[in-house]
Amino acid sequence: MTTAPQEIETIALAAATAAPLLAGTPASDRAVWLRAIADELDANTDELVAIADKETHLGVARLTGEVGRTTGQLRLFATAIEEGAYAEAIIDHAAPGATPPRPDLRRMLRPLGPVAVFSASNFPFAFSVAGGDTASALAAGCPVVVKAHGAHEELSHRTAELVASALQAAGAPDGTFGIVFGREAGQRLVQHPAIKAAGFTGSVAGGRALYDLAGARPDPIPFYGELGSINPVVVTRAAAEQRLAELAAGLVGSFTLGVGQYCTKPGLVFVPAASGFDDAVVAALQARADAGNTNAEQMLTPGMAEAFAAGLSGIAAVPGVDVLWGSSAQQNDGDARAAVLLATDVPTALGAEDVLFEECFGPVTLLIRYRDEDELRQALAGVEGSLTGTIHAQPGDDLAQIVALLADRVGRILFGGWPTGVAVTWSQQHGGPWPATTSTHTSVGVTAMRRFQRPIAFQDAPAEVLPAELREDNPLRIPRRVDGVLMVP
Repeated sequence: MTTAPQEIETIALAAATAAPLLAGTPASDRAVWLRAIADELDANTDELVAIADKETHLGVARLTGEVGRTTGQLRLFATAIEEGAYAEAIIDHAAPGATPPRPDLRRMLRPLGPVAVFSASNFPFAFSVAGGDTASALAAGCPVVVKAHGAHEELSHRTAELVASALQAAGAPDGTFGIVFGREAGQRLVQHPAIKAAGFTGSVAGGRALYDLAGARPDPIPFYGELGSINPVVVTRAAAEQRLAELAAGLVGSFTLGVGQYCTKPGLVFVPAASGFDDAVVAALQARADAGNTNAEQMLTPGMAEAFAAGLSGIAAVPGVDVLWGSSAQQNDGDARAAVLLATDVPTALGAEDVLFEECFGPVTLLIRYRDEDELRQALAGVEGSLTGTIHAQPGDDLAQIVALLADRVGRILFGGWPTGVAVTWSQQHGGPWPATTSTHTSVGVTAMRRFQRPIAFQDAPAEVLPAELREDNPLRIPRRVDGVLMVP
């Protein structure tokens, strides 16, 4: 399915026409639109899940839960914009007697304009047509043009029909939402002068290509890409001594979840040498097999299956890397892939960072044995940017240096637990240094709206031209900072 160039032009220009209308629409009305989309998706969950399962093989339970996550985040954004703090309204009254004299200054955030949203393969609802990027852009007041993912085109088409229908019934302007199909359509979209920002979730190679296109435009636009992530995990010696079986079982559940096709999958696990952790993970994998989880599972696309097999073979070919469970040769298994556990030591890992510290998207993890704290810190220093870093420790462990190293490299540090699972909240940070993302913003949670807004200040403006958010009487009753003091109605 491919969208013709002329149709892309029509959709992009419709979004450009809608942009000033959305920018002038009260947040309360946009909240109605978001809830209307959520209600429409909820009402059609069974149909959508059936289509999604046929295309992705992710299972009815997983997909039904993902619809709930998707509609939940739509409603969260609706509530957030009604509250009003997202506008970051600030007023500094004139102070003629100040040195130097200060004018009346009023500042807030306004929508950027039409946003191109690139759907992800591994979350056909939550990071797709009506997912977090779409929800945050619409909440901010930006029209959205989605580039559907080829892994679930039928689902994308049907979801787009429901979104468009809900928006029309709720009174949103024409051009508020559109969708295009095909790789070339995505490239044209990010280069189209009507598009003012883009959100992307996918591979480093694909994201980097689009990022470069966005930056090479005559008018470069922000490109918010969520790309590759290795998600390092640190297990301290005390934690291994006290919770060996528990930690091993947790790791297996995390790195095999969804056939390892989570951007937060733990790909590197730093474990103390001679702690028995290797054997404990093998035992956990054996227990999983004994429970019936012995067969390879189908990955989302043939391309992903091929890339996983190639990446796995490259890792296993590094001298000093041992295969502890599974097979490193999975090229001839169709699109199905099975769990693999690999292990090595720190010197080997640091000698092959370009291979071992790269994401391998699929059901594999690499244990890296460290002999002492110095070796652990040296290894962590070689890890590139990731979405998450996890620490499993015991009371009394000195974690200061580990936390400092991870804080320079990840967007979210977990103390206990496993990174596969991202809560949609005000405080969430789903983003990290390159290559995890192309920016410092989050793509999950309420502050994801900030990607699609820009500040504007009004100096000595007549009252009648000020946006409602900045008027003296605060007609919207929103939180504002006035003369340096946070004011909450």
